[in-house]
Amino acid sequence: MPVISKSIWRRKRTWFAPIFLAAILIFIQLFYQRFGASFSDSYYQLVMIMFIAIVIAFLGERIEKVRILNEMNENLKKESEKLEDANKELEAFAYSVSHDLRVPLRAIDGFSRIVIEDYEDKLDDEGKRLLNVVRENTQKMGQLIDDILLLSRAGRQEMRISPIDMESLVKNIFEELKPSMEDRDVQLEIKSLPQAYGDRTLITQVLTNLISNSIKFTRIRENAVIEVGAKKEKDENIYYVKDNGAGFDMKYVNKLFGLFQRLHGVDEFEGTGVGLSIVQRIIRRHGGRVWGEGKIDNGATIYFTLPKP
Repeated sequence: MPVISKSIWRRKRTWFAPIFLAAILIFIQLFYQRFGASFSDSYYQLVMIMFIAIVIAFLGERIEKVRILNEMNENLKKESEKLEDANKELEAFAYSVSHDLRVPLRAIDGFSRIVIEDYEDKLDDEGKRLLNVVRENTQKMGQLIDDILLLSRAGRQEMRISPIDMESLVKNIFEELKPSMEDRDVQLEIKSLPQAYGDRTLITQVLTNLISNSIKFTRIRENAVIEVGAKKEKDENIYYVKDNGAGFDMKYVNKLFGLFQRLHGVDEFEGTGVGLSIVQRIIRRHGGRVWGEGKIDNGATIYFTLPKP
């Protein structure tokens, strides 16, 4: 018997015990009266007092448990409000800092470009290389800032729930990402994709991140295959994006959706380690779940669920 069922049964037995005792006493009293006999009044009164005491003790225990539970719920509500305020402050801080960082980064990139263009004849090859390294790193920092802003926006943006044609959305995203697949053989396979219900902008971001990742990590394949599909469950639809790319070691799966966590070196694949964190935040806001499966050099699959209306 499941633990919950046992707990319910114990509570029923606790309530049943004094009632059962009282029923027995009443039955015995009626039985004795039928034959012209009865309990001693003092004995009967003593038993009834014991019965009432048991009921009062039981009710007192229940009242105390309810009081403690209400107090715990109130404390939990206060802590939840504090956590929500802290998250809002953190998101506002990240948004503000990211905006403030853009200006000096643009200046560094701009002045580096001017030096390369205007003083090209005065710079040796090493000087040009170093300035290009500066520009590359400012561009990486710019991408990181953009990703942080997307992460912040994913938690702050007001959601507008509507039906979403997932098959059409996947096709449009793949078309938009084609410039990143120049001179590559990348095949998109779309399986059955049931209609989803969610914020179209946010779900577009989810699929864009996942398909972009698959395009990136299949770069090592001569014939890359990206499969997008789903299966229907009772209360939710489970969608997935699968590829035959580099994959990952499942012992690090807990790091997969961590902020700034990377399971591949920067020299292998570019990226900031924020993309899957954005996916997780958006799906959780929709009341869904997200997880991944993979194997080194044998591809990866990212799953996410969206509740049915």
